[in-house]
Amino acid sequence: MFVRRVRAPRSPPTALACRLGLAYVLVMFDAIGKALAQLFTPPLRAVLMKAVGLAVALLVVVGIALHRVFAALALSGAEWAEQATGYANHVAWSALAWLLSIVAGFGIVTGALFIMPAVTSFVAGFFVDETAEAVERRYYPAEPAGRALPLTRALVEGGKIGLLAIAVYLCALPFMLMAGLGAVILFLANSYLLGRMYFELAAMRFRSPREAKDLRRANASYVFLAGMVIAVFVSVPIANFATPIFAMAFMVHVHKAIAGRRVELIEPAR
Repeated sequence: MFVRRVRAPRSPPTALACRLGLAYVLVMFDAIGKALAQLFTPPLRAVLMKAVGLAVALLVVVGIALHRVFAALALSGAEWAEQATGYANHVAWSALAWLLSIVAGFGIVTGALFIMPAVTSFVAGFFVDETAEAVERRYYPAEPAGRALPLTRALVEGGKIGLLAIAVYLCALPFMLMAGLGAVILFLANSYLLGRMYFELAAMRFRSPREAKDLRRANASYVFLAGMVIAVFVSVPIANFATPIFAMAFMVHVHKAIAGRRVELIEPAR
């Protein structure tokens, strides 16, 4: 007696890729919802206040330092111009220097919006574990808890990304007036940098730094998509002060989804 085996039809590669892509997008939206919902809960509220306070303090210190530098440059420039032109109206040159320092102050305030990725990257290093532990306790209580990262490791990673973000900002600055090309370059670069940093910080709680980087490279497109979510969040004034907490909570969920063997595709029962 011969038994004929009938193979179940396989989904075409493109269809399977679309289903997996859709599954990861759904996971991404689920992670966004969970991170936002937990942002103001008691476990994260205290961490959020500390992160916002540190970010504000850092911006104030940097802003004051830059304003004094620009004011000193404006004053020295006015003195040089007074001597070079022979126009001895000291009051006029002083007024010009004062006006330039005011303009520099407004420029610093505006520039703060663009350097927020760098500031929040540095701040994130202080609150990585507190945020991740709160998320793991609430949403993954049955799974092994991650290992706390050494503070120096977290600060080094945050500092590197912060410096890279500043370098990218300086490189994109000349293109800002070219039909928004600089803003696009800045957004895409921040998406890559922020996605890379927060994913690796979340992954290093469960694996070595090398393994975390390998996992990120193996899922580069999804990590970049997650980075775009963080880049949008950090571009929203006021709300961007909460970026370190939101981004870390969000990326814990993304890492949990990616680190699994597969993303579950839920289909209705037939």
